[in-house]
Amino acid sequence: MRGTRLLELPEDFWIPIPLDTDNITSLSPFRVPQDHLGNLSTFYTMAGFTFFLFVVGTSINALTIACTMRYKKLRSHLNYILVNLAVANLLVSVTGSFTACCSFTFRYFIFGPLACKIEGFVATLGGMVSLWSLAVIAFERWLVICKPLGNFAFKPEHATACCVVTWIIALVASVPPLVGWSRYIPEGLQCSCGPDWYTTNNKYNNESYVMFLFCFCFAVPLATIIFCYSNLLLTLKMVAKAQAESASTQKAEKEVTRMVVLMVLGFLVCWMPYASFAVWIVNNRGKTFDLRLATIPSCLSKASTIYNPIIYVLLNKQFRTCMLSMLGIRDAEEEVSTTQSVTEVSKVAPA
Repeated sequence: MRGTRLLELPEDFWIPIPLDTDNITSLSPFRVPQDHLGNLSTFYTMAGFTFFLFVVGTSINALTIACTMRYKKLRSHLNYILVNLAVANLLVSVTGSFTACCSFTFRYFIFGPLACKIEGFVATLGGMVSLWSLAVIAFERWLVICKPLGNFAFKPEHATACCVVTWIIALVASVPPLVGWSRYIPEGLQCSCGPDWYTTNNKYNNESYVMFLFCFCFAVPLATIIFCYSNLLLTLKMVAKAQAESASTQKAEKEVTRMVVLMVLGFLVCWMPYASFAVWIVNNRGKTFDLRLATIPSCLSKASTIYNPIIYVLLNKQFRTCMLSMLGIRDAEEEVSTTQSVTEVSKVAPA
């Protein structure tokens, strides 16, 4: 990129502009292609990637919801949370990925300032619900398998309450930019919208909002996931040691360990770049950076609409069987009970 200077317009956007440009309005990300930020191949590559996220993410998550509505056997308490996750992913896919695809195709945010605020809010809302749903899933597994509360039974009403809480927390996190604590503006290559990580305008208190999101909506869910799955793995290892002669228990321990590693890695791949970038921006005000690189964390977070259902749904035998049946790939439904690994672990888990 050629030499730039930073420019902030108070209400709608923040952009780096070429040093030899004086006509600010002519470079508005709501009016003209942002070709000074990247070449055509960069924009079209991102358009293709976000189109892929939109098509695949929408399909997988919509199918998850449809299967749950059709098959009663999928309406367990854990699957309530998976459906909650699918709804959140669907919001991000339909709103965030679709608008980004269209905007990358035209090389600027074609929908205007109001749509930018709406898209930023809805994508942030869905992302926060997704983050906290992953934490709830980990918490539920910890309660069921490790039994820290003894014989406490995690019932459907508990799962429903947890889903409601994820939406309340997400609203607490996503509404502030609409009412003056930070704001939603175009980010990266100016073709998608999100919270304002970039500016130091005291009117919006962006730094405090970024740190709030990092601590409350990234660090806390991550700590919950690590704590719950670490204890789950320790419990499984004790079970495997106690049943050393049981081949099925040893197999279950390996499978669950592999699944936990995938879950934690998926969380980190989707959200660590975005959270790290936001904190870096806050703590390195005035330093230059390439907005093409700033677009990558945003796209990785949107890619969670595919990663999450692959890890949590498609690798779930019940969901996978019902999806194949619904798509006509199987001739008849295959009754699938709760996995043997969970049953065996639950029987010998400490009370």
